[in-house]
Amino acid sequence: MKNKKHESHLEDLNQKILVEDEIMALAKANSPRLLSKFRLVYPDFFEKLSAIQPGLKNSESIFCIYLKLNMTTKEIATCIFVTPKAIQNRKNRIRKKLNIPSEIDIYKWFNEI
Repeated sequence: MKNKKHESHLEDLNQKILVEDEIMALAKANSPRLLSKFRLVYPDFFEKLSAIQPGLKNSESIFCIYLKLNMTTKEIATCIFVTPKAIQNRKNRIRKKLNIPSEIDIYKWFNEI
């Protein structure tokens, strides 16, 4: 009985890893499926974002996903074909829109919601 429970936990863990890998692959490919897949897997993430800022555009939500995935400025820039400077500007706009204080690390903030 205990072994079956352990196997079930491992299967759940493997499923979670596969889903996270798929989400990361969609992000790196700048896939239009990223937003819908992320919403399906992490619905409470968007509920929390909406509670903070109800009027987020899809493009802003997608950018928040990149930050939630802990992707660096350079990685995001490469994925969406813009300059790192453009990503820094977007980070600043998102920071303002979500009222994230400048002394708080934006990645830490996204990891906590």
